[in-house]
Amino acid sequence: MKKLIYNKVDKAMISLLKRVEFYGKIYVVTSSAEAEHVVDYLLSQPILGFDTETRPAFEKGKHYYCSLLQVSTRTDCFLFRLNFLGLCPAIVRLLADKEVTKVGLAWNNDMLSLRQLGSFEPGRFIDLQDMVRELGIEDQSLVKIYANLFGERISKAERLSNWERRELTERQMEYAAIDAWACVRIYNEVNRLLTTREFELEFKQEENKSQSNETGIS
Repeated sequence: MKKLIYNKVDKAMISLLKRVEFYGKIYVVTSSAEAEHVVDYLLSQPILGFDTETRPAFEKGKHYYCSLLQVSTRTDCFLFRLNFLGLCPAIVRLLADKEVTKVGLAWNNDMLSLRQLGSFEPGRFIDLQDMVRELGIEDQSLVKIYANLFGERISKAERLSNWERRELTERQMEYAAIDAWACVRIYNEVNRLLTTREFELEFKQEENKSQSNETGIS
């Protein structure tokens, strides 16, 4: 039986889905020496999912640098505390690697944030927003893409939390891990569907409410 996917999914539908949980191990990296060992391990893996977090600024003119780099294998996730580490040599080595497949979503934005911490030449990165278009998926957010492919909801409750606090909460760590781990799952599933063609694409037209109001359509 072919998997049914949609060009777009509705937010209302996503809110009814079961929330995603992360069952792998989460490791927090705070020292350069530890980062060297972790990066050695990560570069032995076939695929890595990437994401970043930055402490939100609620005051006009206030700006914070990228606080966290999340890197996930198919099972476990490593959280590099950039507010303690900075862009240390091990992280530069990881980001510049050209051998291991690295995937992220809207990764150019994350790259800009990381480059505020230091210069580096990025290695091999694949943006999932480009990949899902090959299936006919028009949505570009992680939440919608994941819900479309797996029928589960990624919670964004911790997105605006303080990512520079001395100790991350359990909820923050799980949130951060899921965002990077979900990239690996999406990459593998999109590759499978593109190879087997075992999917059917159903088109849904999402109503543009602002446009409807302007044209008098209710």
